[in-house]
Amino acid sequence: MEILVTIQEMREWVAAKKAQRKKIGFVPTMGFLHKGHLELIKRARAGCGAVVVSIFVNPMQFGRNEDFSAYPKDLERDQQLAEWAGADVIFLPEAEEIYPPDFLSFVEVPKLSEVLCGAERPGHFRGVCTVIAKFLNLIQPDELFLGEKDAQQLLILETMIRDLNFPVAVVSVPTVREADGLALSSRNSYLNAKERQAASFIYKALAHARDLIRRGEFSAPVIISEIKRIMSSHPQVAWEYVEVVDAKTLEEVIELKGDVMIAVAAHVGKARLIDNLRLRVG
Repeated sequence: MEILVTIQEMREWVAAKKAQRKKIGFVPTMGFLHKGHLELIKRARAGCGAVVVSIFVNPMQFGRNEDFSAYPKDLERDQQLAEWAGADVIFLPEAEEIYPPDFLSFVEVPKLSEVLCGAERPGHFRGVCTVIAKFLNLIQPDELFLGEKDAQQLLILETMIRDLNFPVAVVSVPTVREADGLALSSRNSYLNAKERQAASFIYKALAHARDLIRRGEFSAPVIISEIKRIMSSHPQVAWEYVEVVDAKTLEEVIELKGDVMIAVAAHVGKARLIDNLRLRVG
């Protein structure tokens, strides 16, 4: 497996693979890989002749007082795991390589970026869209592999790709969870043993909501109230938002019908954790 650190190196690698008519799969990450990332890489490996994994902690998507400087890193372990899962190359640029001093251009998807996590983290999705647009232009993948845990991000990037006519197919991969349902996240590493147990209440609340819906409860306010009740039953879980929205527009719904998503964000210790449940109702 190769490690590339400059845009020129990456371009040359891509040109060689294109000359060989290889289908390129791309998995963007911020490193500190876990089983969810590895599932993305394995899916890319199964369907593509060449697999690129980026490891880039994108400063543009972190707000003031967020955990940019403290974001977990273990590059040696990441390299071993990425190679094991099937990556051909890791793109590992420095921030100055991606954002030179005269950098002025940004990409954003209004409306979808202004709700849920976007309401709590202004500018976050502009940073995500900008760096992914740059990587797509540089790597020219045939397929982009994204996890469904970050459902809002997935929808925003799908919209950006459609609207700007990027010639890439998005492959969404289901959320990978621990045995107790906690969605895998690099930020789970912030949790101590007691906080880790508390974090499981996030999925317990979503699972309870799913059971209520299966039994015929379609009122969004009732579902939201029940989720908040269960998460708040553990003193170390502080919910940030709980919303029921249309899965395609992210607009609030009052009565569950059609393709809907229940989205939650909560703080446990130092970790901000997100999760979601997507359902077809009716």
